[in-house]
Amino acid sequence: MARQITRRDFLDGMLVAAAGMASSTWAGPAQAAAPYPPALTGLRGQTQSSFQTLHALRDGTFWETAGTPEATNETYDLVVVGAGISGLAAAFLYRQQAGPKARVLLLETSDDFGGHARRNEFTARNGAKIIGYAGSQSLQTPSYFSPAVHKLLRDIAVDLDKFETYYDQDWTRRHKLGPAAFFSAEQFGADRLVKITERAADWVPETPLNEKARHDLIELIDRPRDYLSGKSRPEKLEILSRTTYARFLTDICAYDPQLVTYFQDSTEGILGVGADAIAALDAWGDGEPGFEGMDLGDAPHKMMSASARRAFTDLDPYIFHFPDGNAGIARALLRAMIPDAIPGRGMESLVVTRARYGRLDTPGRDVRLRLDAPVVKVAHHGAEAATVTYVDKGKLRTVEAGHVVLACWHRVIPYLCPEIAPAQIDALNDQQKVPLVVANVLIRDWRSLARLGIRGFKSPGAFWHGATLDFPVSMGRYRFARTPADPVLLSLFKVPLGGKGEDPRTQSLAGRRLLMQLTFEEMEHQIRDLLGRALSGGGFDPARDIEAITVNRWAHGYAREYKRPWDSFWPDGPLPIETARKGWGRIAIANADSGAYPYAHCAIDQAARAVRDLLGHSPKLPAFADFPGPPRDRIGLD
Repeated sequence: MARQITRRDFLDGMLVAAAGMASSTWAGPAQAAAPYPPALTGLRGQTQSSFQTLHALRDGTFWETAGTPEATNETYDLVVVGAGISGLAAAFLYRQQAGPKARVLLLETSDDFGGHARRNEFTARNGAKIIGYAGSQSLQTPSYFSPAVHKLLRDIAVDLDKFETYYDQDWTRRHKLGPAAFFSAEQFGADRLVKITERAADWVPETPLNEKARHDLIELIDRPRDYLSGKSRPEKLEILSRTTYARFLTDICAYDPQLVTYFQDSTEGILGVGADAIAALDAWGDGEPGFEGMDLGDAPHKMMSASARRAFTDLDPYIFHFPDGNAGIARALLRAMIPDAIPGRGMESLVVTRARYGRLDTPGRDVRLRLDAPVVKVAHHGAEAATVTYVDKGKLRTVEAGHVVLACWHRVIPYLCPEIAPAQIDALNDQQKVPLVVANVLIRDWRSLARLGIRGFKSPGAFWHGATLDFPVSMGRYRFARTPADPVLLSLFKVPLGGKGEDPRTQSLAGRRLLMQLTFEEMEHQIRDLLGRALSGGGFDPARDIEAITVNRWAHGYAREYKRPWDSFWPDGPLPIETARKGWGRIAIANADSGAYPYAHCAIDQAARAVRDLLGHSPKLPAFADFPGPPRDRIGLD
């Protein structure tokens, strides 16, 4: 662990681009004059520099030294605050409906576009180009997408049917790889990696769980009882809606507390909270064990969270994944509006074509995207226009807009807009984001996993929730690893939470504060320690095998879903988002927060609604309660 590893140099928040990413083997000319954001390693995502201005607004200190804004004399039909998927979709849909001559400016706080849907790029030691996803992972269950989402995907040349061939659905079976769990000495008394098979009785005895916990886990998975025997089905569902999964395991099932430790992290990557805060009803919908013998019915219950309901009725294989995750959607939207920023045609060229960041903000173009430009104020300027004030290289500047779409987080909006009424501010502040960390680790080969016969592992109770090989997706000239000797990415995840047993909002807030105190070096150490211990049986050596690390920190990550037992208004309403997302005058709101769904299709739906609010003729969308539920943009390790 103390030895030097071969990797790119990186500093916490002050990063150096990999020179290898300028290779001519990728489409598009090299741009040596400025950093290329996807190739930056170390700490990425939401960094201190991207928070600086907005935190000053929050703390009430910004305007003390801001100075007088300078007018740029720029006027646009639409200014979009935020260039994530929802902001990009709103810009695209607005131009479709207002006409191709509509002038649009997107202002983005950070140094890259896509919001959570960004890409990480690496150059392996053997020269191979490797792409990973930095946050938003996949499109799940397109069968449930609204007509507006399907139309937009078609219009930006995303053909979902092609993922049937892009995604190698036989890759794991062909390489004889399966799931595993790593039990750490800190949590369970001994380091042990155990391969998981269908029957718990075949693998649980190999774990370092205590004797009662092993017996209980086998029963829970292989022979679950009716733990609420004597209760009617409605009574059971009501009890499960107000009982956490942790208390279900200990208080209702009378199982050993070690089972709570084992399952604590299992729902965090999908539902944003762990076993101590998720309703047992949602755990059932998400597929956690223990409910098969309880006669609960074969349909999702209305009190399940939207994600749990969606998981319960999942129709499609989980294959709708670009090599860079939903950054592929963001790049397709950008190409449709600024073609020379990502030249080429078709989905396959999206993967290997370098984005030309120097072309995003070209004077005279109808669509411009301005990075490192945090917005600090949005207010009407008469009845027919609004003024948008933003920071550019330390100076305050203003632009005029006929319409504005706020595609930033809900909790930011009250600091930007002095015109909002108190009731709407309260509703906007209800959206406490779920923090998330996604790490991509480039390893020189995956021989160690092949020797162990695993695709990845979960690590209950550890700093990281586990590690898994990236998705086996090949598109055009971009090819996924074919043999164990090929370099590949390992993906690691963490949902930092605090205040165990508290409500989800409190846990997310505490987790965000903990996350912001962590340095890249601390997270890197945890990566090397976990991989070195868990994969030691396969011969993995962190110093030799790790080539590069990118940690994507999303302190403000997932949009928070409504859940029992904490949200008594769910599902019947009224819902806070109904008040929070209301536009006024020339201003509309579009983001995943507006739907309380942390998923790409929700971001697109809300963009369509916002454009409809402004222009009045976008496609009619179903009401919130009419959606079967959001897709699980899952980062699970099973």
